Amino acid sequence: MIKSLVFDFGDVFLTLDKSATQKNLQKFGINEFSKDMIIKNQAYEMGLISTQDIIDYYTSNFPQIDKLDFIHAWNSILIDFPPHKLDFIQRLAEEKSFQLILLSNTNELHIDWVKENISFFNAFKNCFDAFYLSHEIELRKPDQAIYQFVLDNHDLSPEQALFIDDTKENTDGASQLGIKTWHLKAGEEDVVDLFKIKRDILF
Repeated sequence: MIKSLVFDFGDVFLTLDKSATQKNLQKFGINEFSKDMIIKNQAYEMGLISTQDIIDYYTSNFPQIDKLDFIHAWNSILIDFPPHKLDFIQRLAEEKSFQLILLSNTNELHIDWVKENISFFNAFKNCFDAFYLSHEIELRKPDQAIYQFVLDNHDLSPEQALFIDDTKENTDGASQLGIKTWHLKAGEEDVVDLFKIKRDILF
């Protein structure tokens, strides 16, 4: 029986353009992420280096880009938050039928943008019993440690949780622990249809 619904944030609630950051960095001659850049990006996403560190890394290695241009490019992936998805999670929170958990690979610059640009962010966050961001807990999907962290923190067995994420690599990682999953196809499926699409698992 499902006790907890564990939601990703980006492209589940928050609309993303995942190609935008790369496109914007190309304007400054950064045509692809090297292996070292990927390592730095992931370290930042896990909170292992600071926002100033990631800015300094890019602006020192690519002096043609300044701090503000980098931040703009970095945050260009973030688009909007459709209000009907807030309505959905608020109804779930009011019903109290499931424990609600957010589990997101989110860095500090991105969540700061969300706080500044999504007026109802606090109302959204308050719907959840737990709100886990990778840079705050120093864990990152799809590493199994992050899913085990959630199970242990909430005294859950894997079959008691349903994890919803738009990235197959992430749902595959959770599935390996026995967690029920929904690989939501962004642009084709909507989280608000959860109880239609996954009714067989939830009830």
